[in-house]
Amino acid sequence: MDPDEFRRAGNAVVDWIADYWTTLGQRPVTSQDPPGTVAAALPAGPTEQGEPVEAVLADLDSLITPRLTHWQHPGFFGYFPANTSGPSVLGDLVSSGLGVQGMLWATGPACTELETVMLDWLAGLLDLPERFRSTGRGGGVIQDSASSATLVATLGALHRASKGRWREDGIDRRYRAYTSTQGHSSIEKAARIAGLGTDGVRPIEVDPRTQAMRPEALRASIEADLAAGVVPAIVVATIGTTSTTAIDPLPEIGAICAEYGVWLHVDAAYAGAAAV
Repeated sequence: MDPDEFRRAGNAVVDWIADYWTTLGQRPVTSQDPPGTVAAALPAGPTEQGEPVEAVLADLDSLITPRLTHWQHPGFFGYFPANTSGPSVLGDLVSSGLGVQGMLWATGPACTELETVMLDWLAGLLDLPERFRSTGRGGGVIQDSASSATLVATLGALHRASKGRWREDGIDRRYRAYTSTQGHSSIEKAARIAGLGTDGVRPIEVDPRTQAMRPEALRASIEADLAAGVVPAIVVATIGTTSTTAIDPLPEIGAICAEYGVWLHVDAAYAGAAAV
């Protein structure tokens, strides 16, 4: 596809997306066909010849969009908020067009610096302390998902709790992660990947009225683990749990973590934007 073909196809795709958004409210939110309908309509193998963009868009109209769960539908209220927007779609297009790998400064200087500054902006919007900015000991890095962020936080907490030994020697003693019984499944998965195992996660009781973590139950669990020779490594509190949108009491939990020297990670994937 040469630049002229790309320009023509790109205009067609943008028009198609705009038309899709315009007609979303007229569609059912979920597919009305049984499982396997799309698979049965696809060819048995990949096509040997390409198709013009018009044919591809026609396939989207006839085969794909009628059998989607439409996350951008005005009547869609399932799962996490996941709304897109015109600017975000165009931003994705620019990012894909540049095709820059921003894993470190040498591979994408402007990309890395833009990320650093934008996350400093976010820290300001969330009214986080100065130590969360890149000008101090902090600074943000974009992760591909909240699940990945939880894993990164768990690894950082293990490094801190082991005073760096974990990085070279692996798990040399029993460490514990804590989260409420309403915490996201990625917390347990992160513990498994990090080598703690499922038993390395201690579910903390919640208030039956609010479904939020009970600070006194967290304290009791930490003290019991310390008495048993287990090292408390990380507490994962949540702002908007997946099942019940519960908000854990961060001030009380933070005070307990500070008292016992435990890393506090806040999973704010659901409702953190409310702090902006």
